[in-house]
Amino acid sequence: MTPAGTGSNTRHTESRSWKRLTAAIGLLWLLAAVVGSAMMSRPAAAGAGRDNDRDDDRLSASDRDGDRDDDADDDDDADNRKRSPEELVNAGQQIFRFDTFGDEQQWTGTLRMNDVIEAAVDPQTALSLGLKVDVEALPPEVQAAIGAGQVDLTDPQTTLTLIQLNSVVGVVGTVEDVSGRKHLSKVGITCALCHSTVDDSFAPGIGRRLDGWPNLDLNPGAIIATSPAVPPEAKAVYNSWGPGRYDPRFNQDGKSTPLVIPPAYGLQGVKRATYTADGSISYWNNYVAVTQMGGHGTFKDGRIGIHMVQKPDLVKPKLRALREYQFSLATPAPAAGSFDPAAADRGRTVFQGAAKCATCHNGAHFTDINRGRRHRPEEIGMDPAYALSATKKYRTTPLRGLASHAPYFHDGSAATLPDVVEHYDSFLRLGLTPQQKMDLVEYLKSL
Repeated sequence: MTPAGTGSNTRHTESRSWKRLTAAIGLLWLLAAVVGSAMMSRPAAAGAGRDNDRDDDRLSASDRDGDRDDDADDDDDADNRKRSPEELVNAGQQIFRFDTFGDEQQWTGTLRMNDVIEAAVDPQTALSLGLKVDVEALPPEVQAAIGAGQVDLTDPQTTLTLIQLNSVVGVVGTVEDVSGRKHLSKVGITCALCHSTVDDSFAPGIGRRLDGWPNLDLNPGAIIATSPAVPPEAKAVYNSWGPGRYDPRFNQDGKSTPLVIPPAYGLQGVKRATYTADGSISYWNNYVAVTQMGGHGTFKDGRIGIHMVQKPDLVKPKLRALREYQFSLATPAPAAGSFDPAAADRGRTVFQGAAKCATCHNGAHFTDINRGRRHRPEEIGMDPAYALSATKKYRTTPLRGLASHAPYFHDGSAATLPDVVEHYDSFLRLGLTPQQKMDLVEYLKSL
């Protein structure tokens, strides 16, 4: 895929134009797979675990592209060094919410989504596709008019007004007045498109921002399929994904393996991002901004054959501030009354003992990735398709805020936490009693 502008990509997929289009989808999987799904992995047999305990300094030269700490992936320029921690977080918030990294070159130049929005995307359609509106960006008079039913929610011109007000979460556009009508001359997306939602305090889909929460209502495939630049065979793939799912590698390998959109909170202290732990958080932010969003920047990783160079790089200088804002997003506490405390206490004992969860979900972040471990798909009973990436293995997912973002596992194959427990009880032949299963679920809900 070669975005508009100066750039190159050595992958053989470059010749397949419909794959290149998926790079524009950019649903900023800032840390795809940092989702809090309960991947309670099988304890490795003696000796077998050594294959997973591979230290960074034992990796091949090409593997080192992704296995670096965040600081190695960030561009710690003079401007960043002058900023206080608070200033970095504030700058990161603006990047997360409003910075497109120049991806208008894809969303406008290639996919022509500005034309689609202007012609056919009214607010009702936008909300049905899972897009959200930040009520705090709406002037009081606009809020009052919407509440009184005085705003036409079936007119795309209303959508352009909302974009002009910077109120459509994760969408940034340039709106001009032409002959008495609004014209969307360009449009791009930001991290917040899929890693923020709203609290629905004003109306369904309209409320205060919840940065870091996955937008599981968002239907990225259906959105992309509205582009006139996407051929029928690709539209069929996009429309098959459904709400809350996106494949951040489709344009690289041509395989449809959609993943559940992950949260972007609770990341502080987790050393490797993504379901397959391909690299640091900044590595993944860079990957998605350039190869998926279509941002104007540089990304290279010899393990997966990507070598994209675009000057000037509008991505890398912003990675450190973006990361610091992500680190500031705390895991939401379980809602009051959402779990049984006594059962959760018993469930903790099951988690650490009979269920063997703590064999892999250990440490402060409930993951052994901080000890350099990854797991083969057959160890944990997972579909191997998505693991066929840089590492060929899955990461033990950190556990946090589980009750707030079902479904679980990388592919959403477990709809509920009881489904997660049943999977591992069956796959690992644990022999848990019905009471142990219920108690374990209550403990997971408490995390």
